[in-house]
Parts: sequence; structure tokens; C-alpha cells
Amino acid sequence: MKRTWRRLILAGLVAVLVLFLGFVPSDRLAMPVKGASSADWNPKSFWCSPWGKSGVHRGIDIFAQEGTPVMAASPGIVVYAGYDTIGGNVVSILGPKWRIHYYAHLKEIAVKNGDFLHRGVEVGTVGCTGNAAGKPPHLHYAIVTQIPHVRQWRGGKYGFDRMFYLDPGAELTKHAMGGDTSKWKD
Repeated sequence: MKRTWRRLILAGLVAVLVLFLGFVPSDRLAMPVKGASSADWNPKSFWCSPWGKSGVHRGIDIFAQEGTPVMAASPGIVVYAGYDTIGGNVVSILGPKWRIHYYAHLKEIAVKNGDFLHRGVEVGTVGCTGNAAGKPPHLHYAIVTQIPHVRQWRGGKYGFDRMFYLDPGAELTKHAMGGDTSKWKD
């Protein structure tokens, strides 16, 4: 237990030093599911409502065969690797620009709290845990920003929440080589 806390404290100190020294790793994203392309998710699924207990779908579901490697889309520090009832096996990585990259429904988790990861490192495998049980295997991928994007505010239900979520499909497509999402930058 003491080792885990030490690792988390060390990872936090490294993150703070990196930010104060002005070095911010590239915010380019890599495809989080090995071998996937934009054909493997529905671009209209982000912020689709109504969506189960959460009311709105705050990410995208990238479909793949169970056991397909899930890679870190961004460099960062693992702030949570564990289980919750909705996401099942989940990993949350704090990356550049204080964005949390959330990977859910994993069959297996390959990282632990406090790990510093480079883009492209395996974080787990595609599965159907949590509320995805009985559904086709997929990765639920979401990007949460700690700094609100005020221009994304909308009136009505969930309008305030929308400022804290980025469309992962649009972010991934923006970082694809020449708009061709079958070949991803590392």
C-alpha cells in the first residue's frame, strides 16, 4: 500500500514539475484500439440522448474483437485503473492539457495506478464488462477536460456538462494522417 502511494506522489510531482518547466507533451492522439479505423465507431453516438442511466453518451464506442489490445491514445499518468459497475474494468489517464482519457469495458487491465505511459502503450484489452455485459465487445472512449470549453455550452438538459467533454471521434480524426483514419500518427 505504501508503495502505491509513493508512486502516485512521485507521478504527481513529476507532472507538476513538467508543467512548471513549460514542457507539455504533444497532445496528438493515437487510435486507442489496435487496427481500428473510423469505420469502427458511429460518429453520431457522441452526446447521443437518451442513453441509459447516464442520460447522454459522453464518448464513443469503438467496436473490435474481444481481447484486441487497447493502447494509450495520449501520454500521461494513470490516475485510476480498476472496476466500477457502469464502466466495468476502466482506466483513466491524465494527459496533456489536463485532459482525462477514459477507457471502459476492458476485458483486462494492463496498467496500474501511478504508471506513466507513453502514447501507444497497451492499457488493456477490448471487452464487455460493466453495463456492456451481453453486448458486442467494444471500448468506450471518452475525453474529459478539466478546463471548461465555454463555447460548447448549450441551453437545456446536460448543457453545462457538455463544456467538460470533447468529442473523441472528432479529436481522433483531427489527428489522423491526411484525414485518412486507417493510418494513425504515433
